[in-house]
Amino acid sequence: MLLSSIRTTMLCGCRSASKGFQHSGRSPQLRQWLVKRGQSTITAEAEASSATAAAAVPNAATNRIVGRWLLGCSGLVVGAVVLGGVTRLTESGLSMVDWHLVREMKPPQSQAEWEAEFSKYQQFPEFKIMNHDMTLPEFKFIFYMEWGHRMWGRLVGLAYILPTVYFWKKGYFSRSMKGKVLGLCGFVFFQGLLGWYMVKSGLEEKPESHDIPRVSQYRLSAHLGSALLLYCASLWTGLTLLLPAHKMADTRRLMQLRRFAKGTGGLVFLTALSGAFVAGLDAGLVYNSFPKMGDRWVPDDLLAFSPTLKNFFENPTTVQFDHRILAISSLTAITGLYLFSRRMALPRRAKIAISLLAAMAYGQVALGISTLLLYVPTPLAATHQSGSVALLSLAIWVLAELRKMPK
Repeated sequence: MLLSSIRTTMLCGCRSASKGFQHSGRSPQLRQWLVKRGQSTITAEAEASSATAAAAVPNAATNRIVGRWLLGCSGLVVGAVVLGGVTRLTESGLSMVDWHLVREMKPPQSQAEWEAEFSKYQQFPEFKIMNHDMTLPEFKFIFYMEWGHRMWGRLVGLAYILPTVYFWKKGYFSRSMKGKVLGLCGFVFFQGLLGWYMVKSGLEEKPESHDIPRVSQYRLSAHLGSALLLYCASLWTGLTLLLPAHKMADTRRLMQLRRFAKGTGGLVFLTALSGAFVAGLDAGLVYNSFPKMGDRWVPDDLLAFSPTLKNFFENPTTVQFDHRILAISSLTAITGLYLFSRRMALPRRAKIAISLLAAMAYGQVALGISTLLLYVPTPLAATHQSGSVALLSLAIWVLAELRKMPK
């Protein structure tokens, strides 16, 4: 009874209040003002929430920014690879005999500082055996070559690390992207340590060796291989952020083409890596003829070292022979990929990428043969080394165009 009485009283009070508002002359204006005030409040809250969501969650715009940044970083890595190749070809890599992260960023300024740096270089095998008649101006040239390569490496490190910190704070990275960029930054740091580890191998005294002082071909290959991996990872990640995946039906032939493209890309990478052994052993100077090696298809000293496995990494003849075989195999695989793709209906971008890959492959083989026949002139050899990175880049582009749609 009590609850019923209370309910009846409340209903009556609400009706009376409603009638009072209806009889008031100001009630329509008051109602309109309240409605407008409520709508504006709701709109402002919706805009604020959408702006917060856009800032906190990666979207298409932030993905484009991150993708362009990674492509820029991959371009800097290419510069480091090319500059490193020129440093190797000019035999400048052993001119700086110590390593300091900050102190060596400023090269010698006065005559006394240059003479002190030259005096340190004179204590190591390269000067004693090869460059004992080198003058100070000649030393300055090779010093600046190596110094430029090291400074470029520091620039690469800053280009990765500083934007990573900024984009991380801005919320541009998804959870998976955070792991990728941390891996890339860690790889940059590892690459720097590996570079100094490589240089140290050329500064060591080797009384039992009758060879000229040079860095270990194993460490040189590891240094180049890690740089190429960093480049491939950066380029692939950047392209997948910038280029939308094509909507293609997963037919049997398309799956075969994808597998073919992956195998071809791996072969191109392996060929580029074998070039590091050629450079490390100066294997381009042992048989300067093509297609035969001297007067034979298979040279007599192909397996001159014992055990047999040692020939593939330390015998200049075998290293050059392997590089030839890998290069011809890569050219054959790319040609087959091109012909196989012509019989399929592919998106326009994919067709362009495969066509450019095929054209670059023939150009790269022509560069390699010319470099060999002309006894490895520095400008041509540097162009050939750059061509290997260009070929690898096109192979990655092909893979990016043929990738599956994300689920």
